[in-house]
Amino acid sequence: MRARIEDDILFLHHEDVPPYKKGGSVVRNSYFWALKAIAGRASRGRDWEYEPEVWFALNRMLLSFAESGYLGLSETQLEFLPDTGEIPDVLRSVSTWL
Repeated sequence: MRARIEDDILFLHHEDVPPYKKGGSVVRNSYFWALKAIAGRASRGRDWEYEPEVWFALNRMLLSFAESGYLGLSETQLEFLPDTGEIPDVLRSVSTWL
């Protein structure tokens, strides 16, 4: 998922966040609700926002869903642009550069 950090807020690109689908996969819908539950802001059509206080929980959640094998790497890995600067330590295990 494309990600960026601005003013200590982590933003996930809204097009990369897995959508909720009524009658869809239980794993994907659970993933959607878990991501939404810890987001500071998660509006339709806007990038989702996460404060530093939840980054540790986000890291654990992304690792857990990645290890389940039900979701692809592109859905459970944060992708930062090279000009982002340094990736915070707490997010490094679930992050890569685009």
